[in-house]
Amino acid sequence: MKSAASLAGNRVHPSGYRIPLFCAVTLLFWFSMYTCVPILTAYVESLGASNKMAGLIVGMYGLSQMLLRIPVGVVSDRLHKRKMFIISGMFASIIAGSGILLSDDVTWILVLRIIAGVAAATWVDFTILFASYYAKHETTRAMGTITVYNSLGQMMGILTGGWFADMYGWESAFLIGSAVGLVGMLGAFFIVEKFEENEQKITMQGIIQVASDRILLVVSGLSILFQLLMFATVFGFTPLYAQSLGAGKLDMGLLTFCSTLPTAIAAWIGGSYLAQKFGERNVIILGLILTGAFTILIPFTGSLWLLIVTQALAGFGRGFTSPVLMALSIKHIGTDKRATAMGFYQAIYGLGMFAGPLFMGIAGDWLTLRDGFVIVGALGCVTALLGHLLLKKVLAQRQAQAASGGMNAGA
Repeated sequence: MKSAASLAGNRVHPSGYRIPLFCAVTLLFWFSMYTCVPILTAYVESLGASNKMAGLIVGMYGLSQMLLRIPVGVVSDRLHKRKMFIISGMFASIIAGSGILLSDDVTWILVLRIIAGVAAATWVDFTILFASYYAKHETTRAMGTITVYNSLGQMMGILTGGWFADMYGWESAFLIGSAVGLVGMLGAFFIVEKFEENEQKITMQGIIQVASDRILLVVSGLSILFQLLMFATVFGFTPLYAQSLGAGKLDMGLLTFCSTLPTAIAAWIGGSYLAQKFGERNVIILGLILTGAFTILIPFTGSLWLLIVTQALAGFGRGFTSPVLMALSIKHIGTDKRATAMGFYQAIYGLGMFAGPLFMGIAGDWLTLRDGFVIVGALGCVTALLGHLLLKKVLAQRQAQAASGGMNAGA
């Protein structure tokens, strides 16, 4: 006879788990990670860094994730542990924020952003553990929900960081993030771990199956371009462009806040409703077109408020695209391989997080930021076309395999 705890662990309805706590920890995690985002490029340039160096510092956050997320996913699936990685990620976010006390040297800040990337690499386990609280057919809904709290945490951190920087100086934005991260880490100790009782540990053959999965590869490739677009703009050089329009530190936080709030709203709508009604592929394409088109418009805005409007509309695009791409990366994957699949997905799109800011920094030094925004915005529109063609093909193949009974559920 199974114990009461075992029976509780097999329920598929999410209300049986501590979802409010998990969502709160998620919010606090991303709050702690993003308090410095609206002022980071401006801060490092105030220390004498070039556009290229500023882009490298922002991009190292993505590069360290790219290198770590596959190992994190594989080890997590091998150990059947998620919670320990989440707690470790919270601890790394504290170090990344409080480390600013030691030095204002540009090289040291580069190291701190690498540590922040180490923290963000544990997002693999946040998403997989949260998805395990839901039935498999509710994966898109689960990803939409967790993305809402991801976005809310980023949004609150961005606005708070901008306000603290404006009132108390640049470094205070990093320190408030560290303090919030400490609260989140304490909450993470009470998160509920969950694994299926008969779930097997991933093998090398399973890793190879995951790495060769066509849907995962297509979705990850699209996410490279999507993340490049996002980290080149709202989490990279859009605040710097706002500064050229006369924006102060709080204004830069407000800009990023107003572009992130629609992301949270769209993530909820897109993941819970639009994907079911209009199809996941169509929601992804809509999001990419909105993001790309309103990025192209950035250099043609002549006032801060007009810039905020365009970035709020781009934010809806990001919110439509992100959770649906994430859901597609694991929806068809067996539960014993999901963290590995999510690790591959997030590692691959980390390339875009690194390349986006670096490209914009080089464009700012060699061309102009105006040219850079137009190029990456156009790339977003091209990505929408690629998404239409590639997703139509691989999803049709998957449906055909499922209909013929030939699909390997764990592949």
